[in-house]
Amino acid sequence: MKRILRIIVALIFIASGFVKAVDPVGFSFKLEEYFAPGVFNMPFFEKQALPLAVLVVLIELVFGFMLLLRIRLKQTLVVLIALCVFFAFLTFYSAYFNVVTDCGCFGDALKFTPWQSFWKDIVLLIALLILWMLYRKDFTEANNGKSRFSGLMVLMIAMVFVIWHGMAKEPLIDFRHYKIGTDMNVEKAKIKAQPSEYKTFYVLKNTKTGEIIDINQDEYVNKEEYWKEGSPWKIEEGKTTSKITKKGYDSEIVKFKPETSDGVDLTDEILSAPKAVLIFSYDPQHAPRDIMDAAEAKLKTEKDAYILGISNNPNTFKTINNAVMDGTAIKTIARSNPFILILKKGKIVNKLPAKEFVSE
Repeated sequence: MKRILRIIVALIFIASGFVKAVDPVGFSFKLEEYFAPGVFNMPFFEKQALPLAVLVVLIELVFGFMLLLRIRLKQTLVVLIALCVFFAFLTFYSAYFNVVTDCGCFGDALKFTPWQSFWKDIVLLIALLILWMLYRKDFTEANNGKSRFSGLMVLMIAMVFVIWHGMAKEPLIDFRHYKIGTDMNVEKAKIKAQPSEYKTFYVLKNTKTGEIIDINQDEYVNKEEYWKEGSPWKIEEGKTTSKITKKGYDSEIVKFKPETSDGVDLTDEILSAPKAVLIFSYDPQHAPRDIMDAAEAKLKTEKDAYILGISNNPNTFKTINNAVMDGTAIKTIARSNPFILILKKGKIVNKLPAKEFVSE
């Protein structure tokens, strides 16, 4: 039993670390949300999000592999228990205060709500504590053979390459909706055909009994006792919410809406073009200006292509047309700053860092 449980827990940590190792920049964006003013307000850590993301990924992978290979079990379990406690705190905070809607535990490969992430961490923590109890008599055994350490080193060298590739180029495995081969016109059609449905929910308080209830807009309208003149039920100010009642087709492409500075939507124009070459910058103030200028110069040599620069600032690009889009939505597409996306009639045919585009 303990062997099976150990392997399952180890594989969960390895899987979690691997999907983040594939896309460390994407995980760093998620950490930035935690460090932002609206959450923990830690601006210094926000600036160090990428090295911290790599550190967390390495901890998950190293100790996940160590648990799998039974290397230094006592130290391994201590680290993994501490990691679980830390993540349980983060996910509970996210869920309770509704500040970060996706923890990024499994990157873009598998999405969890904050509460799902919290309970996943609790289950893992319990499993690790059980392993501690089951293996505590084995802590002094010689289980640190050279072959196991050699296996660990080979695995970690492979993972370091995966992390490097995700940072310097693009993720080796792309779990995003913007992967090469995606037809954005098809995605847009699916989103339109299967929209999500929302309802307004009111919090009502009975001024006579003090009872508080949470009801949706239909219940409120259909029951006269809630709104008729003289009713003791009153809507609590500031507590009205909009909740999803039917989940439609889920795709990040719903956020792809480049606009001119005066609000003209360019989406259809881009997706209908025989060829569109787009340069993105989610943080133009910190983008290397020499790469930006070189990319613009090369873009101007593209013949018969729709050329557009997209950022959160309408004055980012000097020699090509500018469009604006939400910075967070741009980060979903672009893992480097600046970044190139190439479409043919709305189908993604290539994507690469602008630095690589310039050097081709």
